[in-house]
Amino acid sequence: MSFELLRKIIGGILLVSIVAIGFSKPVQQYIQLPKEITLFEGQEFSFQKSQPVSAEVKDDHLSVSVDDVDNTVSLNAKKYGKNEMLLELAGFPIKKVDVNVLKDFKVIPGGQSIGVKLNTVGVLVVGHHQVNTQEGKQSPGEAAGIKVGDIITKINGKQIEKMSDVAPFVQEAGESGKPLKLEISRESGKISTELKPQKEKGEEKYKLGLYIRDSAAGIGTMTFYHPQSKRYGALGHVISDMDTKKPIVVEDGQIVRSTVTSIEKGSNGDPGEKLARFSSDKEVIGDITRNSPFGIFGTLNREIENGVMDKALPIALSHQVKEGPAQILTVVDNDEVKPFDIEIVSTIPQKFPATKGMVIKVTDKELLEKTGGIVQGMSGSPIIQDGKVVGAVTHVFVNDPTSGYGVHIEWMLNEAGIDIYEKEEQKAS
Repeated sequence: MSFELLRKIIGGILLVSIVAIGFSKPVQQYIQLPKEITLFEGQEFSFQKSQPVSAEVKDDHLSVSVDDVDNTVSLNAKKYGKNEMLLELAGFPIKKVDVNVLKDFKVIPGGQSIGVKLNTVGVLVVGHHQVNTQEGKQSPGEAAGIKVGDIITKINGKQIEKMSDVAPFVQEAGESGKPLKLEISRESGKISTELKPQKEKGEEKYKLGLYIRDSAAGIGTMTFYHPQSKRYGALGHVISDMDTKKPIVVEDGQIVRSTVTSIEKGSNGDPGEKLARFSSDKEVIGDITRNSPFGIFGTLNREIENGVMDKALPIALSHQVKEGPAQILTVVDNDEVKPFDIEIVSTIPQKFPATKGMVIKVTDKELLEKTGGIVQGMSGSPIIQDGKVVGAVTHVFVNDPTSGYGVHIEWMLNEAGIDIYEKEEQKAS
């Protein structure tokens, strides 16, 4: 047998061996490991391994160390930084995993019932109406091409901030016969139009033929408070106008304490509701600077307590949340925050900010008896799993009030302008 032929046979055997290794169950298990693992300082990531596989990190003195014992590999996040773990089988590298360790980060969970008041940018058009003039019924607003959901930001070049700013312009234009020059903010962009107010028959007042509003109020639940920055997040979903069904564009707003007075229990096809009133002192405890798909955000002017979990807790990133038991913190009576048992039915390890990251189910008998499950006003209730804040309740399933959606806390923190990642480039600058 020639040397060349022998070399080809040995090469073929090695190739078959490598292919066989690639298709073996242990290797498939490791290939399915994520390419990148993110942990906070002090956290651990473990996985079961098959005997022949060894694991080591690039530099044991850097951000992470590895314990490779028996059938388990444990990554221990020691300090902020980056590293990589290499898995080998029979001397062959089969998987490289980048390990990113973030600085220890904690927030104080909420659960308190809060009253919300939003002030819009300009005045919001929520409907049209007919003015009964001498010439018959007319709607000046419709004639000017104004749509429900439009926001009137300027009249005759002057900034409009509240409803009381509008009336003097309307009366003056009606008496002079000159149309109003309106600047309008619409989803598709800014537009300009002219509107001629009309006088109601038998009255001296001129009218726009529009229903307008400059603020909205409601209740919800506080999700988290970050004591270092004084920033908070609440609700877990956008606040939309009840008439236009469109998100409210916020100029500013306030949050106050609120007290739950009663519960309308939910049933299939009919979501329940927390009935609450703003606390009697109406003391403003924070501002609202942002109304986004992930909730409302701003800063608090004082620390608030829930009475059950008042110490700062670590958070879980979206890929760290697990299916299984968890708890929510919420109020169902007066202003007492209580923990209630739920089940995280499913969770999606999202790589980019997105709502509806979890499906949850209420399992707590007391809560089911009291509310029937998730009710309106419970949105924003923090979800706690294994001593970590993992997200917030957002929506109820209309046909199954025991279940609903949750949003991951990672994305709410992102919307609050809190940087939990603190990238090394930023640190260096």
